[in-house]
Amino acid sequence: MGYPGGGEDCENMAKTAIKLGYRHIDTAAGYGNEEHVGKAIRESGVPRSEIFLVTKLNNKDHGRVAEAFQESLDRLGCEYIDLYLMHWPQAQKPDVRQDVWILRARSTTQATDPRHDGSCEDKILQPDQSPTYVETWQAMEKLLDTGKVKAIGVSNFSIKTLEVLLPQAKVVPAVNQVQLHPCLPSVDLLAYCAQKGIHVTAYTPLGRKDSPFFSDDTIKSISEKHGITIAQVLLSWGVQRGTSVIPKSVQEERLRSNFTLIKLDEEDMEAIDNLHKKPGLHRQLLVSPIIDTVNGTVWGWTHEQLGWNLDNAGYWKQ
Repeated sequence: MGYPGGGEDCENMAKTAIKLGYRHIDTAAGYGNEEHVGKAIRESGVPRSEIFLVTKLNNKDHGRVAEAFQESLDRLGCEYIDLYLMHWPQAQKPDVRQDVWILRARSTTQATDPRHDGSCEDKILQPDQSPTYVETWQAMEKLLDTGKVKAIGVSNFSIKTLEVLLPQAKVVPAVNQVQLHPCLPSVDLLAYCAQKGIHVTAYTPLGRKDSPFFSDDTIKSISEKHGITIAQVLLSWGVQRGTSVIPKSVQEERLRSNFTLIKLDEEDMEAIDNLHKKPGLHRQLLVSPIIDTVNGTVWGWTHEQLGWNLDNAGYWKQ
């Protein structure tokens, strides 16, 4: 459900998805649409117990976890949340208006410069500044005692950040939600999370509007071979490798087709597994005003601080 605003579109998308049989609904405080998601769930006619509802802690709320969680719960209009995630390890300074600088970055740089400078170093706390993501996680652990959340997890965490977090955690994150697709398969991260008992959810599983998958000969041939869409190929690959996938679309026909997956054969899986080895394809595909591809930062942290093996432009470093 992920972009700030677009509440009515989000509400209609959620209603349509639930009608088609979707039961995993993913949103976040930072998207500004929790009220619409909650309304869609309540008006769907589907019992709340059949919906798996996920929302996320905003960066600006790392120092007020309990209050932010209750605010999300109130906006959603639900008695409990199935999974509450720390959206990013970075904490935003509390006196900064997030909506203003994100919208400014979107309206200026992203529209004119493909590298878009989403600089926000002066708005984000650095890894050693309090609240650290370890302190935030420890506050999230206390939410489990309220009975209002069934599980807690993280998002956008790497092996590096998990290695810092886990020794100081009483509760192992149930989920790590990260960008995953054939251009960024993150094989080592998947193996690490599996070893630690952390389930991985893939966001942006189809890439973005300019995704290379929709013109790639390998993906197209597998699509034609099975008589399915390219999106179905990508989602089937994601599920078959053991991850949850959370695509989004406002179009009912795409929501319908994305819901129908197949079992790919071993040859197909191997071909998609190796797609990132093609020249120029091993890279992240996320486009956002929080990403500064000039200086190689995301939400004010360098790729190195995040534990991401990417160059400034988002390509995997050999």
